[in-house]
Amino acid sequence: MSHQQFKDCIDACVACAVTCSHCATECLKEEDVKMLSKCIQLDLECAAICRSAAEVMSLGSEYSHHLCRVCADVCNACAEECEKHAQMGMEHCKECAEACRKCAAACEKMATAA
Repeated sequence: MSHQQFKDCIDACVACAVTCSHCATECLKEEDVKMLSKCIQLDLECAAICRSAAEVMSLGSEYSHHLCRVCADVCNACAEECEKHAQMGMEHCKECAEACRKCAAACEKMATAA
């Protein structure tokens, strides 16, 4: 299985991982870090699973669709949390939620294509 068929999903996962890492870093700079602890945790988890999914897909793995299902779930959870903070004006959370939703959609498509 060629990794080329995974290209759009790999790109979405890499972009999401970078955005989630950025969001976690920016959350740590906010005044009330404790209020953002769940967001930071989900950002870090989402970034890790997105990087893992991208790596497995780049190998053309037959297990990619399984990891993409998990990745979509984590991305949706992260987006949901970030959307709460985006409503309070946190731009980094807004950007993260958008990247997570895009990645979740790409991963869901990949997961169901198998």
